[in-house]
Amino acid sequence: MPDMRLRALLDQNVPRVIVRWLRGVRPMWEVNHVTDVGLEGKSDQEIFDWAQQHSALVITFDEDFADRRMFPVGEHWGVVRLRVWPTTVEDTQAGLRRLLDSVADAQLVGSLVIVDNNRIRVRRKSPPL
Repeated sequence: MPDMRLRALLDQNVPRVIVRWLRGVRPMWEVNHVTDVGLEGKSDQEIFDWAQQHSALVITFDEDFADRRMFPVGEHWGVVRLRVWPTTVEDTQAGLRRLLDSVADAQLVGSLVIVDNNRIRVRRKSPPL
């Protein structure tokens, strides 16, 4: 059972069919695709800005979103960077399923999460010393 209600924005490189699938496995989440909110063809920064304005986690295959200099961990609502290969619907679902089964919803907020074929890495902002 999910820990909390999250919003998620799927980037243009994530197949639209994943929206329906993710809504089915996380019915408490509000899930949108960039094409649903008028962001098709927009820049990473515009997509990121929309996600921040709407308190949404970004789910993407785009490696730029994992650049902690551009998008510092702990200073956004969260980024899930998919590194599954091949990038089929089935492999994307499998990667996201592993994520959802092993990482609590609350841990996604503010984190950079890298999901590849073999492991999941969660990077959170380090507390000050």
